[in-house]
Formats: sequence, structure tokens, C-alpha cells
Amino acid sequence: MVAFAFDDRLEATVKCPFCATLDNRVIDSRLSQGGEVTRRRRECAGCLRRYTTYERVEEVLPQVVKKDGRREPFDRQKILAGLRRACEKRPVSAEALDRIVDVVERQVVELGASEVESRVVGEKVMGVLRDVDQVAYVRFASVYRSFKDIHEFTAELSSLMSRDDEPDSGAHTIDSEPAPHVVDGAAAGHAPPLDGPSGQT
Repeated sequence: MVAFAFDDRLEATVKCPFCATLDNRVIDSRLSQGGEVTRRRRECAGCLRRYTTYERVEEVLPQVVKKDGRREPFDRQKILAGLRRACEKRPVSAEALDRIVDVVERQVVELGASEVESRVVGEKVMGVLRDVDQVAYVRFASVYRSFKDIHEFTAELSSLMSRDDEPDSGAHTIDSEPAPHVVDGAAAGHAPPLDGPSGQT
């Protein structure tokens, strides 16, 4: 993603990812994700190949307090890495994953705090992911909550299935292919450690 101020009357200085040429022209612009992100399709003046840039307003995000007391900046790329692993071989598009992080980022900003515990970030990620793909949710939760035995894992599945039987209320709308119900062995796969280099939480 490339973020910068842009005036439609001017060409922005963006390096082509294919040939590194700075000259380009915008051939299509559109708002997405509730108007929070502007997607621009560009054509390089050098190699004539096309690529996409995304522009978003840079918000002041809180520091994330890790379990051991360390503090680090909120990092959407770490959250994305964890989501990609959890959604491996699942019908969830890259754009849907970006939208999940957008929702979590917005929720964290709306807390209005200068610091937020990694636990809070993790719970918010799971809250959105649960409504997108149940298998990916179980994968993510199994690492985040560090299930100690099969009983804790089964309890989480039972809770998920009970919630699925209830009327929908306040569910997050993220475009993706329909997610199937969790079945035996559906939680196969491993999400990255959520308190390590691949996870924000």
C-alpha cells in the first residue's frame, strides 16, 4: 500500500513496482471501505505496466502493550500476517483481510486511549474474523487463547456453534465467499504466534 496526499489535478510521485520509474498517470480512482480508502489504478510512463495504490488517512494509533509489559506501535502488517496464516486455503480474499484490519484499527482508534493491551487487539480481531470464516476463527483462537487440552478446544467449538444458531445481531459485514460450518478436523493449520514477530497481540 502507498499512502500520500493527492490532488486529482496533479500526478503523484510513486515509484513503479516493476521498473522503478517515478512518472505515471492515474487511469481510475474510486473510494472503497466506507470512503476511508481511495484506490487508484496507475499506468507507468516507462514500462506501461499497470499497478494499484491505496491511500488512507493516517490516524494516531495507540501503543500496544504486550503481555510482558513491552510497548510497540500498532502494526497492521503483523495482524495481517496472522490473519493470512489463519485463513490459509480458506475462501477469504486479500481484500477481505484488509477490511478486517481496517475494522479492528477503527475500533482501536475509537477507544480513545493512548495505550491498548494486546489482549484487547486480539479479541477484536477474533470478533470480526468469527463473522467472516469460522474455520479461520478457530485456527486464530487456538493460538491466541492457547488451548491447554481438547476440552478447552471443544468448549470453544460449542460456543461458536451455539452463537451460529442465534439470530444475527451486530455482525461485521466483510465481503468474502460464504464460510462453511466448522466440522471435524476443520481447525487444521497453524496461525503464527500472536505475541511474537508475526502477531500484534
